Amino acid sequence: MTTTIDEAADGLPDVRDAFAGKRILLTGATGFVAKVLLEKLIRTVPDIGGIVLLIRAGSPGDARARFEREIAASSVFDHLRAVRPAWLERFLAERVDCVTGEITAPGFGLAAARFAELARGVDVVVNAAASVDFREPLDEALAINTLSLRHVTAFARVANAPLVHVSTCYVNGYNRGEMREEIVAPAGSARDGIPRHRDGWYDVDALIAALRRRIERVRAKAGGADPERLRRRLTDLGIREAQRHGWNDTYTFTKWLGEQVALRAMHGLALTIVRPAIIESTLREPAPGWIEGVKVADAVILAYARGKTSFFPARREGIIDVIPVDLVANAVVLAGAEALAAGPGRRIYQCCSGSTNPLALGELIRLLQAESKRNWRQYDRLFHAEPKHDFRTVGEGTFRFFMGAFGIGATAWNGLRRLAGAPGATRALEKLRTTRLLALTFAFYAHPRYRFHNAGLLALAARFGEEARRLYPVDARVVDWEDYLCRIHMAGLNRYALRPRDAVPEDSAAAAAAAAGVDPMAAPASR
Repeated sequence: MTTTIDEAADGLPDVRDAFAGKRILLTGATGFVAKVLLEKLIRTVPDIGGIVLLIRAGSPGDARARFEREIAASSVFDHLRAVRPAWLERFLAERVDCVTGEITAPGFGLAAARFAELARGVDVVVNAAASVDFREPLDEALAINTLSLRHVTAFARVANAPLVHVSTCYVNGYNRGEMREEIVAPAGSARDGIPRHRDGWYDVDALIAALRRRIERVRAKAGGADPERLRRRLTDLGIREAQRHGWNDTYTFTKWLGEQVALRAMHGLALTIVRPAIIESTLREPAPGWIEGVKVADAVILAYARGKTSFFPARREGIIDVIPVDLVANAVVLAGAEALAAGPGRRIYQCCSGSTNPLALGELIRLLQAESKRNWRQYDRLFHAEPKHDFRTVGEGTFRFFMGAFGIGATAWNGLRRLAGAPGATRALEKLRTTRLLALTFAFYAHPRYRFHNAGLLALAARFGEEARRLYPVDARVVDWEDYLCRIHMAGLNRYALRPRDAVPEDSAAAAAAAAGVDPMAAPASR
């Protein structure tokens, strides 16, 4: 049974006092969320004992070299570099340790003595490592999002340290309705095939073993097939298995499996699961609009801005749950401080906006389209020309009909061309291909049929007091959607996520769609 706020320890200390002198092991440090979290801890908890980053070796160099190249040099530290450059340099040199390790390997791939030594020096573990590609080959997604939890929890147990695991609200899969901060059951008939333990979690060992056998069969059947063909087959397998068991895509399916692995392994110990919704650019810190890569809504914005699509299947009245990344980082900080102070217990928090500051998908489209038409010249990297057409949404059934009719006859073709808003056959074809690829990846998220709740997270913030709520806000009611979307986010997307126009070669429809589809939820695959 999930620990409720009433069951947790009262009298929580100041957040900064909770972390003072403590050492944190952070995974996924090259990713979007972890970079914001790392910057926030360094800036607001100067007395922290140290931060250990588990990083895969890069090419070239070890973990430290990759840290210097991909993390320390990031624009996420621009504010600190401007106001406290010498202090930042000293902090990174003296209190950030980089360990070359592999989260998907037992013992992180370290020698037993090194593993034990590392565990002795860690007070809390924050697991932000993940692959967030919705359509990743099943073997890779399973290794990073599910099986790695066996190794992370083993480390937390040896260290006798609480674990804060970053998941996603979308582990709720095909469920509908009001989604609260609790263990998620598979949707529909899928729940009957996965046994549930009396303590709440689902026993997924047999399911994981079955998935691994199917992966091996695909590999054996592929024989000497080229790597790309094998990758496509394993991607298709992941989508089929996810949808068969109650999830839309491989990412959310394997993240749910990872939750179950963690819940079982940390039973009786301190485990906190933090589930963000759709993570987008910062609201305020370290700079308004800071972002890395293209996220869910941005993929469609980018395709529209480049003239690659003008319509999309969407449920305009549905609540699309967007949350700025700095609020997510704050939620992880609060969860870690509570875990250090309160001791053993199972806690689940959702960092979201849908229950407190709901944003309808139609309103999001209206705001972004109005800003695009009004101020497109301000976004020189995003827009290469003035948008000529409205962005239209169609129902799921209508979209499927048109896509099913794609190329069948002249009447259907003319209707598709009009819908695409393109006069030429070649350009219309490119737009339709891009739209189909975007819909294949993101249409599920444009048809929201549930609302996420975060009463537990808000209560946690309240228990830490007013000062903590000021320093580490998590309540989405602080977001003015028009200001955030039309000024902060669009400017941040243009400045941080996109290269200057003259640095980007003119892309084909396929390349644009592929670029829009990368890194859909939170960050590049971070390990």
